[in-house]
Amino acid sequence: MRHHFMLVMPSIHKTYDSSMPLTTLRTLDLNLLKIFDVVMAERSLTRAAHLLALTQPAVSNALRRLRDAIGDELLVRKGRALEPTARATELWPAVRDALQRLQIALAPNQFDPAVASTTFVLTMADATAAELMPPLVALITEQAPGISLRVVPLTTRDPRKLLDEGHVDLAIGHFPAVLADLTARAQSGETISFLHQRLFQGDYVCVMRRGHPLAEGPLTLDRYCEARHMLVSFSGRAFGFIDEALGALGRTRHVVLTVNQFFTAGKIVAHSDLLTVLPRHFVNVTGFADQFVLHELPFAPPTIQVDALWHQRKDGASAHAWLRSRVTDLAAQAFHK
Repeated sequence: MRHHFMLVMPSIHKTYDSSMPLTTLRTLDLNLLKIFDVVMAERSLTRAAHLLALTQPAVSNALRRLRDAIGDELLVRKGRALEPTARATELWPAVRDALQRLQIALAPNQFDPAVASTTFVLTMADATAAELMPPLVALITEQAPGISLRVVPLTTRDPRKLLDEGHVDLAIGHFPAVLADLTARAQSGETISFLHQRLFQGDYVCVMRRGHPLAEGPLTLDRYCEARHMLVSFSGRAFGFIDEALGALGRTRHVVLTVNQFFTAGKIVAHSDLLTVLPRHFVNVTGFADQFVLHELPFAPPTIQVDALWHQRKDGASAHAWLRSRVTDLAAQAFHK
């Protein structure tokens, strides 16, 4: 006589034993990894269910099965958000990389923008987005109506972690330290995990409101350093490229305000006596150009070199190659007017 037992799981938080045997591919349902990847990217069961075309209970059940197989909670709820455990954070890059490589192997040259349905995540500064996104949206509307774009703020000068963990597909910005590090690693024979392409080159200009006490006459180094300044800093650090250039001359400036967006800086400088430094190509996009007086900086500022940066695992994906090509073409048109 056979006896059938049903294990009823209590609704309380489950504690996983780290000594549990590791799962193997022979017993693991690989569909669970796809669901895990989407939930990690979205940090929301509702959004993940929508993207996967599944019900939320189905996604929850899949996560429970993967938790049991892995022996780790993987994601825990904190308020309204899902927070990954250390094991989930460690596992996700490998899972995402494997899924992307498999996708490329199965359909290496089958990307058709006219019928494609996918989402690209890009990170860039608002000054770059203001120039690049309008023509990119127009192009996608015409050539690839099923594609969606997500643009997230660029909050770092080194986005490699974001790319490595799959949070973004393409980073666009001024990354001199990153490129120098990649060059040094390549010259030493190390394997390089990131690729880049120059999109455009520009320069910085000092911006002040019309009627500012420094608007008339030459902007000398002394007058510049004695003024009150606003700095655009993605990280919030009150020290930037301009301060480095001044430091090389043994000079400093008085930064009284730090913001993390060029648009914000433009509006504030138009209504205050603060000086700021903006990319020259961005001035006309601010909407305040007629309220500004521009001065060349009284020292040699760094050149703006804006690059596209991506992880090498994306390099062979035809969809990503299509996106990079469109971005490169549009950047050439937008920034080389």
